[in-house]
Amino acid sequence: MTLFPLPVGFLPLVDAAPLIVAAEMGFDHVESIALDLRRATSWSGLRDMVSFGQVLAAQMLSPMPVAAALGLGGVSVGLSAISVLSTNGEVIGISNRIADQLRERPNALAFDDAAAAGAALISVAGGPLRVGVPFPFSMHAELLYYWLSSLGLPAPSALEVRTVPPPLMAAAMASGEIDAFCVGEPWGSIAVEKNAGELLLAGCAIWPGAPEKILGVRTDLLGTIPEQLGALVRAVWHAGQWLDNPRNYTVACEILSSRTYLDVPSEIIDRSLTGHLLTSARGGTHMVHDFIGFSQTQPQERHAAWMADRLAGRLGLDRSAAVPAGRTQFAAAFHRHAVQAIPGYEPDLPRPDRLFDGRDLNIDLGE
Repeated sequence: MTLFPLPVGFLPLVDAAPLIVAAEMGFDHVESIALDLRRATSWSGLRDMVSFGQVLAAQMLSPMPVAAALGLGGVSVGLSAISVLSTNGEVIGISNRIADQLRERPNALAFDDAAAAGAALISVAGGPLRVGVPFPFSMHAELLYYWLSSLGLPAPSALEVRTVPPPLMAAAMASGEIDAFCVGEPWGSIAVEKNAGELLLAGCAIWPGAPEKILGVRTDLLGTIPEQLGALVRAVWHAGQWLDNPRNYTVACEILSSRTYLDVPSEIIDRSLTGHLLTSARGGTHMVHDFIGFSQTQPQERHAAWMADRLAGRLGLDRSAAVPAGRTQFAAAFHRHAVQAIPGYEPDLPRPDRLFDGRDLNIDLGE
C-alpha cells in the first residue's frame, strides 16, 4: 500500500494527543497517509510553517484562522480549521501570593465556581492584573477577557495580558513577571510541581466544551489535496475516539510522555486525561469532569463567529464584517464530508454552548 506523506506540525502539549496517537497507533496508515510529525517551539512558528508550506497542516490555537481572516497577526494567506483537536484542557493559575490572600475568601479556591473565583481574584488584584497566555489570538486570552470583564474588571485597562511561551510560564510566575496565567496542560501542572503557583480554575468552568486547539491548513489546500486532508480528518477522528476511552489512558500517557513528544512524566499527563488535578504544592486536589475532550471534532461555525465578534469588539474592528469573515474559516462542511466516509459514523449530538454566567454563546451573532 502506498502511503501519502503528510508533514504536520505540533507543540508539546497534551492537546496534541490526537496527532501523536494517530501516528503512533497507526490510524494514519489505515487512511493511506503517513504522518510526519514535526515539533515546533512557538505558535507563531507553527502558523508560519503552514503559511509557507513547510508543513501541510498543524495543531493551532482555535482563534488563529479567525484572526488571520480579520487581518490580524501579519498572515498573508487564508487558514482554515478542518477539525477540532481538543475541547478545553486549559487551567488558570495564580501566584502563591495571591493564593494566600484568596484562602481567606469563601469559595474562591473551590475550583468549580468561575464567578466566585473571578470576583475574588479581581478583589485582590491591587492594580492591573498581569496574566500570561501563550499567544494573543488564543482561547486562553478569549476566556480570560470574557470571564473577568463579565465580572466587572475593566478590560483592557485593568487587565494586562502578556504573551509567555507555555514552557516558561512557571518561571514567569516565580519571578513575579505575571500574577496569573491561562495555559494548556501539562504546563499548569508543571508550575504546581515547581511550587511557582497554584491552580485556581479549569477552563471548562468558564465555557464547557470550548474548542481549544484545531487542525489548521492553508485554505487553498482544501481544493488542491482534498482527499489527503479528508484522510487526515478521519485519522484524527479515530484518534480522538480512542483517547476519550478511559481504558486507553495508561497507554496514551506513556506515548505522550516520551522525549519525542512532551518529555514530561506520564503521571503528570494522567492528571489531564483523568481530570484529577493537583492544584497546589501543599497537596490540594480537585476532580474535574470533562476537563479535556478529544472526540468532539466537528468545527462549529458559531464558535468561529463568537471569536470574530470578540476580537473585533476588543480591537476596534467592524463587527458586522468580522463575524461573517471569521465564521467561514471553520470548514464545517469539509469536515462533515470527510467523516461521513467512516463506516458506521454517526454525527455528534449538538451540545449547548452556555457560558459560566448563563449566557448563550449565540447571542447577538444573528443566529
